[in-house]
Amino acid sequence: MKRFYKEAAVEPVEGGWRVVLDGRPIRTAGGRAQVVPTRALADALAAEWAAQGETIDLTGFHFRDIVDFAVDAVAPDREAVIAELLPYADTDTLCYRADPDEALHKRQAAVWDPLLERVEARLGVRFARTSGVMHKPQPETTLARLQAELDACSVFDLAALKMLTSLAASLVVALEAIRPGADAEALWQAAELEADWQVELWGEDWEAAERRAARFEAFKLAMRLAELAR
Repeated sequence: MKRFYKEAAVEPVEGGWRVVLDGRPIRTAGGRAQVVPTRALADALAAEWAAQGETIDLTGFHFRDIVDFAVDAVAPDREAVIAELLPYADTDTLCYRADPDEALHKRQAAVWDPLLERVEARLGVRFARTSGVMHKPQPETTLARLQAELDACSVFDLAALKMLTSLAASLVVALEAIRPGADAEALWQAAELEADWQVELWGEDWEAAERRAARFEAFKLAMRLAELAR
């Protein structure tokens, strides 16, 4: 598609901010008004439009894709998205460890326990840990508190969480990732601990390394969107 506008700008509107192309407001992929809660996020969306050349490259709209998901999919049915996120808590990667006599178990405890304990202290919950792959249900009180945490999230936080949780296979990591001042490197290392362990043992080919790098970029993008939407 050829570029059909000269200028991308932002303007205030009821409920937040929106991007306008030569004065015409942008709509989502689903045809809804694309209104975001902060000027900072609107500026990031406008920057994606401004960066386009003579031909529009649809792969360059990273923030727009997540924002459209928030507006088109999350806002009309928050409960469905929360229902998809909660099962990650009941099978959270951080709660499933190697056998206690294995070296991997020691690394898991060293990296994962401080993160779990921080979330436990903040939310007033307790996560059940186990060794092996057999399912160990989380306490109902823990799941109820996590549901309340998700219920309090904005649609933009939920959109970011959907992406973060899928990438990390951990709702704990995702919830920490959308908090102010979150350390992307440390959280990604926690999420990738077992994969990194396998790389140390057996090495890694360049294609796998590229896939991991791309996933980390997506992880940071979702974190950045949550930050801009605050």
